[in-house]
Amino acid sequence: MDERRYRRSHPSWRRSVPKLSLLRRSAGRHRAWAGAVAVATVAAVLAVPTATSAAVVPVPEPATLVSTNPADTTPHARNGESRAFAQVGDMVYVGGSFTQLRQTAADPWISRPYLFAYDRTTGTISTTFLPVLDGAVNALIAGPGGTLIVGGVFKNVNGVSRKNLVALDPATGAIVDGWEGRSDGGTVRDLVLHGNWLYVAGAFNWLNGTAHAGLGRLNATTGAIDPTFDINATVGRHTTTSYVWTIDVSPDGATLAVGGNFTFVNDLPRNQIALVDLTGTPEVLDWSSEKFVAPCASPATFVHYVQDIRFGADSSWFVVGTNGGSGWPAAYCDALVRFETAARGPGQLATWINFTGNDTITSVEVADNVIYLGGHFRWLNNPNASDKAGKGAIDRLGVAAVTPATGMPVNWNPRRSGSASMPAGTAAWGSSVPVLWRGTDGLYFGHNSDGMGEEYHGRLGMFPLAGGRSITPKNAPTAASGHLYLKTAEGELTKVPFDGTALGTPTTDAQPAYTGAGATWRVDDRIYWSHLVAETPTGSRIDVSLFNGTTVGGSWEASGYNDWYNPALLTGGFYLDGRLYYTRSGANGLYYRYFEIDGNYLGATEFSLPTTGVTWSAVRGMAWVDGKIVYGATDGTLRSVPFDPTAAPSVVVDGADATVLAPATPALTWSTPSMFFSVQ
Repeated sequence: MDERRYRRSHPSWRRSVPKLSLLRRSAGRHRAWAGAVAVATVAAVLAVPTATSAAVVPVPEPATLVSTNPADTTPHARNGESRAFAQVGDMVYVGGSFTQLRQTAADPWISRPYLFAYDRTTGTISTTFLPVLDGAVNALIAGPGGTLIVGGVFKNVNGVSRKNLVALDPATGAIVDGWEGRSDGGTVRDLVLHGNWLYVAGAFNWLNGTAHAGLGRLNATTGAIDPTFDINATVGRHTTTSYVWTIDVSPDGATLAVGGNFTFVNDLPRNQIALVDLTGTPEVLDWSSEKFVAPCASPATFVHYVQDIRFGADSSWFVVGTNGGSGWPAAYCDALVRFETAARGPGQLATWINFTGNDTITSVEVADNVIYLGGHFRWLNNPNASDKAGKGAIDRLGVAAVTPATGMPVNWNPRRSGSASMPAGTAAWGSSVPVLWRGTDGLYFGHNSDGMGEEYHGRLGMFPLAGGRSITPKNAPTAASGHLYLKTAEGELTKVPFDGTALGTPTTDAQPAYTGAGATWRVDDRIYWSHLVAETPTGSRIDVSLFNGTTVGGSWEASGYNDWYNPALLTGGFYLDGRLYYTRSGANGLYYRYFEIDGNYLGATEFSLPTTGVTWSAVRGMAWVDGKIVYGATDGTLRSVPFDPTAAPSVVVDGADATVLAPATPALTWSTPSMFFSVQ
């Protein structure tokens, strides 16, 4: 394995990583950014209680990842950062607070503040698109009728008064004079276009001369205000002035998600986050989460901590990225969380939570069934420590990709770091990635530093779709009949035909590669198993072997990121839909952790499931077969019981429905953790 691949596949706490004392809060995507510098405070090491299972069980779906190698042709900027992208034809438009550009590292810098364009096929900076703005650009939209809509903190464009909002000719940068959109001189932080509606968010009290607090909706073609959209976010947290920081509209156009510094929306209590129904006359939905009420590290520093919001492609869920430092589990601080759009009522809890260990997430993008996130974080899957790598932490330096089903990282790790030969005056690492945006040809990124993918990319760049890869979900066998496999001696497996209710005649084969084996679970064409290995930190590790129904192949370690975990404690386990379900010694419960097959990463948080009537402490060996848990026990008896994880918080297993499949016999006793089901 070459050095670059090694560094990307092994835990970061085995080498040094940069540590920053300054956090930049930004709501940047291709739509917006707003900057503020914050000093992070450090919390004590976090204690993680066993969590309660959520009722929604998302299923992993096929996905496509962009390449980890950034394109070499994108230009460079300096001073400030890139905050927004848009595309019109082959031209990519970049907005931000930068002041200078250059084509390559060898070229001289030219003055081109706040907004420029370049050809996406060649990277050549446009010499005809030359608008002149007197303030930073936070948001860009490719508007209808061949326009480029720009939002930010500027007051004048091309020498003409245009406060914070303007439509430009994308060929020349000239103002589209007939476009009416204006704010009152506050700040436009975010823009979203859906159909011909342009949603505007920021720190303002007026749009087009009409009173609007932080939110408004315009006709995207004309810039005219929509009088039917009367949604106002008011009363800032901790006696500060209110504003909206980030917005997104669901792809079906039915729901607007709003995040920022407010405590009321249309006089209804909504702290930092709210949903708005857009199917008729817009109105605030009956949805709120108290996980954004409590302060994080410091109310004076982190006035609000919702940083970015993004809907999934089917509109059924959305994700929120936050900053804030310490404060969880009372609050969702420094975390990526998923919510279900259709849920209603107060007290909404996240479907899943991915904590960074008190590092900021500044931007989120969802594309091709992947959630991308950027910031100054150093790890994901890190709820067990503060400001360092805890048990389960997975190295992800400033940019990452996770699966929508569980929030677990996938095996995509370009790292926000520079090369060994960065140009003079550049910074390999900075406090913020204000924007991630999926264009037609890849994932564009804007940041306030110059290193990405161990290369020089001054303030901006793009991970191309070309050179990426697909993720095909792997799962447990779905057939109703097949074979149960049971370890009956060291290096030996007994194969028993099983049709879901009855057992056939067993046969036994030597399996010399399957020694020191404990709990085992089948996934696709392989088995994962607890393997006793003396030189490991815990004395055992999760190994993987290919299995064709006849031979267990040679094993390899699933992932070095799992070396904190002792799988020898498992008394049975099976995999299903992104989760490893298991029982463990010394406990009388059914548990699960997320387990991401693309990377073989084990979740850092243990969840308990509500059950009744089964003595889980006596279970020895488990498998999932056609909606039932088939399990052995210390008495050697094999049983099955219906299993429905979506029934939570009601019981997912009721022992009253258990069926005895086979008693223990002198020839075969079902009392070992090493049991699994396979069709072959």
